[in-house]
Amino acid sequence: MSLNSRMSSNPTGPVGLREIVDSIRAYIELDRASGISEFFTSKPNTQYTIRNTSDLESLKHEILNCKRCNLYKTRHNIVLGAGSPKAELMFIGEAPGEDEDLQGLPFVGRAGQLLTKIIEAMGLKRSDIYIANILKCRPPNNRPPEPSEIKECEDILKKQIDIIKPKVICTLGKFASQTLLRTEITISNLRGNFKEYNGIKLMPTFHPAYLLRNPNDKKLVWDDMKKIMKELNLKCPSSPK
Repeated sequence: MSLNSRMSSNPTGPVGLREIVDSIRAYIELDRASGISEFFTSKPNTQYTIRNTSDLESLKHEILNCKRCNLYKTRHNIVLGAGSPKAELMFIGEAPGEDEDLQGLPFVGRAGQLLTKIIEAMGLKRSDIYIANILKCRPPNNRPPEPSEIKECEDILKKQIDIIKPKVICTLGKFASQTLLRTEITISNLRGNFKEYNGIKLMPTFHPAYLLRNPNDKKLVWDDMKKIMKELNLKCPSSPK
């Protein structure tokens, strides 16, 4: 007998709680016997799995309405990334800042201007490489990313890497480096030597925002860039100012 028929056959009022629970349990057991192992409530599910997207434009459209974490409530734009989809070199930073959030492009503020100088000093253009961040939305007041936010965004970044297939990844700063390398080692101790990420050579280095506060460490970053240039068979011009 169905739950509705039980209720309609009860002349004294609503069916008891125990009967409701028993009825729901019976339906669940029937579904389970039929091979159904997942059950969903009517609450909207804001989580999703990245599909087998084969290009960056499709990926961008797929995440336009992302609501995986609460950053969607304060963002202006999702900042997926920018550059060549066939880049041999991929830079990965922390998260969009205010300028990036407003323009929808990565590294366009003061730190981005310094990164552009570094890229040009390597004999490259921004259009030759690809730039992305761990997070695709700006944290309020440019606060550090929270672990839960990194977790929700990480498979989007992994999909970007899968699509681009760079020969070298350069992680900029603590969060990008520690996230991809699954380590808590400080960026000061990580930088300077190639690591490996899923078969791709990865060079951790300081974030350009850090260099704006600590210009004396620009030489260390340039040493890291020279190693990247050697790996990519690029000629080594003079260091940036």
